[in-house]
Amino acid sequence: MHKFFGYILTPIYYLGFWFWLGIFHPTQWLAYNIGGYKAHKFVVDVMNFFLVYNCYLLGNRVTFTNHQNLPTNRPIIFLSNHQSMYDIPPIIWFLRKHHAKFISKIELTKGIPSISYNLRKGGGANIDRKDNKQSIMEIVKLANRMKENNWSAAIFPEGTRAKDGKVKNFHVGGVATILKKCPGALLVPLAIDNSWKMVQYGFFPMSAFEHITLQVLEPIEPGTTPYEDLVLQAENSIKKALGQA
Repeated sequence: MHKFFGYILTPIYYLGFWFWLGIFHPTQWLAYNIGGYKAHKFVVDVMNFFLVYNCYLLGNRVTFTNHQNLPTNRPIIFLSNHQSMYDIPPIIWFLRKHHAKFISKIELTKGIPSISYNLRKGGGANIDRKDNKQSIMEIVKLANRMKENNWSAAIFPEGTRAKDGKVKNFHVGGVATILKKCPGALLVPLAIDNSWKMVQYGFFPMSAFEHITLQVLEPIEPGTTPYEDLVLQAENSIKKALGQA
């Protein structure tokens, strides 16, 4: 059923997806050049609202659960498992008050309407995976912006998407770099489930009638705990929430 209806609904989904990207590309440009960061962020948030609910054209639904009282007056590092590109719009929309920034491949900063522009202007870190020095410098710049503005970062410590939904081992590098420059940041695990199912057949057809969930888990105070232990704690928390412990 998921695949059958996917053949029917995927063209409708993509029509909506590219429509929103096309509409919000010039809108972002205007907002950024006229109103600066605040106006640009508002437009990006609205765009991602539409991208999240565009999933409903596939009969899919998205549930976000947050029972944590997260602060808005300090930086947060959201550590999340990563299942597909469709993890990103819900993070941006549902965590919008925390100004979550991403660490992205520099290749994505060109050629994709709206998305590339946001990566260039939104305040995240765009890294060249072939240039370790550049990558570290970009993450350090992100950490400094987090510290100065009380922004947050959304990090996928697996380093790559888990195409079957199974959580991979978390890497400590990016988290450690940020914490060294922004030691006051709070660590917050974020468990994502079933977004991988949207693309389990590839990009065509997409899978229909899936239920994607995002759950904010109990925060972790870094204190003096070794970075490796902090990241492992977040990894285990996510695995437990997803029934993979």
